[in-house]
Amino acid sequence: MMKALTAMLMVSCLVVLTACLTSAESAVTQGGNSATTQPATATQPAAVAPAAPTTQPAATAPAGDLVAIPLELPKPRFSGTPKNLPPGTRVKVTEGPVKPRDPFLAPKGVTNVAFKKPVTASDMEPVIGTLDLITNGSKEAVEDAYVELGPNVQWVQIDLGAQYDIYAIVTWHEHKDPRVYKDVVIQVADDKDFIKGVRTVFNNDNDNSAGLGLGDAWEFFETNEGQLVDCKGKDGKPVRARYVREYSNGNTADDLNRYSEIEVYALPAK
Repeated sequence: MMKALTAMLMVSCLVVLTACLTSAESAVTQGGNSATTQPATATQPAAVAPAAPTTQPAATAPAGDLVAIPLELPKPRFSGTPKNLPPGTRVKVTEGPVKPRDPFLAPKGVTNVAFKKPVTASDMEPVIGTLDLITNGSKEAVEDAYVELGPNVQWVQIDLGAQYDIYAIVTWHEHKDPRVYKDVVIQVADDKDFIKGVRTVFNNDNDNSAGLGLGDAWEFFETNEGQLVDCKGKDGKPVRARYVREYSNGNTADDLNRYSEIEVYALPAK
């Protein structure tokens, strides 16, 4: 009897122990399946805003804001440039055929404000012609279209009558042949005596023989295109002035100073 009870007790314990082991194994298996079927979500990187540029792009004026100045050219009297440059002449020589100058762009409304404006000069008794020829609109390479001043350094001056924002100045000396005028200096000022607000917008006097300071601009052959000087500063703004004065010191053909026309392209100052 005792043996039978002992045997039954051992069987019961074995059944209980087997059940416990089975339950523990099931729990471990379920825990492993949870880890493999539900992986931890990876952390998403935070959104990064694009870096602000260190410099703002330069503002560009719409193409419609600028137009070619209304420049009318006289007829050419010769073609090309001479093969033998005069001694001491500093002319920028380009290879190949000479191309027409690109149109000069300026704001709408820019016109030649020098037209019919009064002219004075260092030589008030010209050798040939009268000073009003310099702003009368005629710039053809003919004898009666220019004024001739004496030798050495001479100047002509235009009174625009008011302050203007000047974008460009175009000058025609005598251009019936490819001569080069020496010591060409162009200045603007606020008063007729050139004491207040004097600024030099062009200077090709490389040895200061005119006494106005050294210039680094190239000398140039006279042609029907005239010499166009861009009067805008490095900031792109026009120069503001009332008076325009141009100097010269003879030319490579003789020691006289001739002017056919000077045009000043500008807008009234505001």
